[in-house]
Amino acid sequence: MTRPITAGVDGSPQSLAAVDWAAREAAHRGLPLHLVHAWLTEPLYVPPAPDEEAARALLERTAAGIAAAHPDVSLTTELIPQAASPGLIDKAAEAELTVLGSRGHGPVVGFLLGSVGLPVIAHTERPVVLVRSDPQEREGNEAEDEAGDEAGDEVVVAVKDAGPAALPLLDFAFTTAAARGSGVRAVRAWGTPSLFGADVPDSLEENAGAAKDLESAEDDVLSGVLAPWRQRFPGVPVTEHLRFGNAAEVLLSAAAFRAGLVVVGRRLRRPLLGTRIGPVAHAALHHARAPVAVVPYRDEEPPGPEGHEPG
Repeated sequence: MTRPITAGVDGSPQSLAAVDWAAREAAHRGLPLHLVHAWLTEPLYVPPAPDEEAARALLERTAAGIAAAHPDVSLTTELIPQAASPGLIDKAAEAELTVLGSRGHGPVVGFLLGSVGLPVIAHTERPVVLVRSDPQEREGNEAEDEAGDEAGDEVVVAVKDAGPAALPLLDFAFTTAAARGSGVRAVRAWGTPSLFGADVPDSLEENAGAAKDLESAEDDVLSGVLAPWRQRFPGVPVTEHLRFGNAAEVLLSAAAFRAGLVVVGRRLRRPLLGTRIGPVAHAALHHARAPVAVVPYRDEEPPGPEGHEPG
């Protein structure tokens, strides 16, 4: 059965941006789009009595706008009689990926995102994409669009773990890039930077040969991880982005200019308690300007890019 792309609707500008992104991604992938709205308010607050009729009207208005803008996308809607977090977690389990709005970026985004977005990311075993709406960013993107279609088109993926954990991330990144006709930038950080900066430590500076050997070894690791995906997706341009430094900082720097999507991983833990998603994923959600896809992975080895066990 074909899984849809599911997008959460709540009427906010961030939600509308997420729904539009989801519709475009559904068109790229040839997948149906499923819009959902949870109409029971989160129990953390003391809200007015929920209004099912108003919730249904909101969902229908949003669907009508998307149907007009994306007439070729197969569209369905669903009103969920649940609070947003548990309702979206349930629906995410049935989706190819789930798309949610995120209110901006910066030091307070954890509070803005946390009430719904973080629980959904932390408690689903399917990919979740966070999309934000920022007027200044929209103006910048319009300028980029005028400059050329290639601006902001890369799928930037963090290759922190070169083992089996990288496979779901690379599968998502290459599949997305192939559907869009864009490239993949695979980002990997090496070394242990100083607590006081990202410069190469004096111990390595004094032994340039050792530093070069370490960097060459890391370059070989990254090339080896990407080799089967290059073979499977020969039409997808690949850029290897290897830098010394902190993994989160290297990723954000790589994604600062041409990223259309940033892909990070989250280790699936049992039992699923709390909302821990890892420092690199958390940094990307806080600070990346592009939409961020959080892709869960298991500790055991998943199938490789050709559908068989690696090795």
